[in-house]
Amino acid sequence: MRDFEFLEPASVAEASRMLADLGDSCRVFAGGTALMLGMRQRMLTPSHLVSLGRLEDLRRIGFDPRGGLRIGALALHADVARSPVVQAHYPMLASMASRVANPQVRNQGTIGGNLCYADPATDPPGCLMALGAQIVVSGTGGERVIGIEDFLVDYYVTALAGDEVVTEIRLPPPAAGADGLYSRFLRTAAEHRPLASVALSVRRERAFCVDVRLAVGASTPIPARLRRAEALLAGKTVTAELAAEAADIVAADINAVSDLRGSASYRREMVRVVARRTISGLFGVASE
Repeated sequence: MRDFEFLEPASVAEASRMLADLGDSCRVFAGGTALMLGMRQRMLTPSHLVSLGRLEDLRRIGFDPRGGLRIGALALHADVARSPVVQAHYPMLASMASRVANPQVRNQGTIGGNLCYADPATDPPGCLMALGAQIVVSGTGGERVIGIEDFLVDYYVTALAGDEVVTEIRLPPPAAGADGLYSRFLRTAAEHRPLASVALSVRRERAFCVDVRLAVGASTPIPARLRRAEALLAGKTVTAELAAEAADIVAADINAVSDLRGSASYRREMVRVVARRTISGLFGVASE
């Protein structure tokens, strides 16, 4: 690891000014779980780290029945998993956060840092996409709110400008009858990063699906909504046959990646299996 200067701004505005002044020679430090690994391997060699550690307001998690959930960008994955309001109103999110990586990462890594890193094989992005999250960012030009589907641009690429900092993640209030399920597939029990993940958020009346958001992650360059499958499920009573048909559409429509962890065809098949089980499990219908 090369030498660097560690800067500790006292406000988001000061952090943005530092980023604007230093340009590509600096990196934002939140939890540091991914950043420090990259620096130790000399994949990244910043001259400055801009730490957000003093910005306590960015650690808050709050809920309002009209405004929904607001998660500060520095909230730890473990904070999200343990939050009473998240567990009560967004149980799918709490369940996902409780399974991110490993205990060390969950107790050090931040949800905002995770989104900024934009690793496709992590859990939060797909789950947040299914829940309709919006990302609040602040820079020298002010604040803007970006839908998560626009925030995640490409493989390890986000819509953040060079001087911008993620400050908050917002989720809309859950509708009556809201339900959801997040599922992931690991090749072995020792793995920490899913090979495939499916997040399903619906408004349901028993087995009847009123509306639906379905996102696939880990097997694609960025998490993706599967709109043809959503359209198939919406307005219908979910059966095992319908779940299987929707899963077939999901598998056909994803842009599956191929790498050392798995070929595109293998990932596509595992997404099919995970999607079928997720849909069937949420609606309580039999699945193979």
